[in-house]
Amino acid sequence: MSERSFIDTVVGRLAVRVEGQGAPAVLWHSLFVDERSWRRVTAELAEVRRLVTITGPGHGESSDPGGRYDLRQCARAAAEVLDALGVAEPVDWVGNAWGGHVGIRFATAYPRRTRSLVTLGTPVQPLSAAERARTHALLLAHRVLGPAGFILDGVVETMLAPATRASDPEAVALVRTSVTAADRRLLRNAVVSISLHREDLGALLPGVAVPTLMITGEQHGGWTPAQAAAAATRLPDGRVAVVPDAAYLVPLEQPGAVVELVRRFWTSAVTEAPGGRR
Repeated sequence: MSERSFIDTVVGRLAVRVEGQGAPAVLWHSLFVDERSWRRVTAELAEVRRLVTITGPGHGESSDPGGRYDLRQCARAAAEVLDALGVAEPVDWVGNAWGGHVGIRFATAYPRRTRSLVTLGTPVQPLSAAERARTHALLLAHRVLGPAGFILDGVVETMLAPATRASDPEAVALVRTSVTAADRRLLRNAVVSISLHREDLGALLPGVAVPTLMITGEQHGGWTPAQAAAAATRLPDGRVAVVPDAAYLVPLEQPGAVVELVRRFWTSAVTEAPGGRR
């Protein structure tokens, strides 16, 4: 059984779903999609954790603060959500792309509130010049045309691996409907705030003091297996996993692999000690 609520935070009024039992775990999704991108994994993860699924600002039914915001504020918002829910013990953070960025910030800003960290398809470097140019063009087109067909096609091709696009119409439809249903202004503000203005998070990795698993899709052009492996070496307790036939949205594209990796990680790397330290 799940409970849904709306909680006021520094980045707006956020939609939050709580389900499952056990130690708390926070789930935060990628840009362009909403909390529905977790649905293929939540039932099995909820067997061993009390899941707090946060819909980020500008997505789904969540609002935003009315101006620009950053990853620090998103991490603070997550802490405010946990406070409102009465969650005082350390959490296992699981973040997809944007959610992984927030998780890195949360783990460094609130080390005593973090037990472990899983990032899925989360590049730690800022956008390249070419990526920034493409994003600017996408934002301009979206401002003028809204979620036009070629814009939706571009988002789908970036977020999903070729195998997913060819054989999983439900996943393709979820990405497309997430973009078309989103408030246009709020979505653009999220992309500018979180993607265009993304800082270099690599410098924070040595300060992530909890066990961390970096998962990436084999087809993720912006966060290759080699990049993830190199980043993991900068973590005090880091490891990496690569999932075939997946790109950005690994929990949506390969849910079985994600459930297995995350539950195995929780079993092997996470203890009940405060902050996840062994």
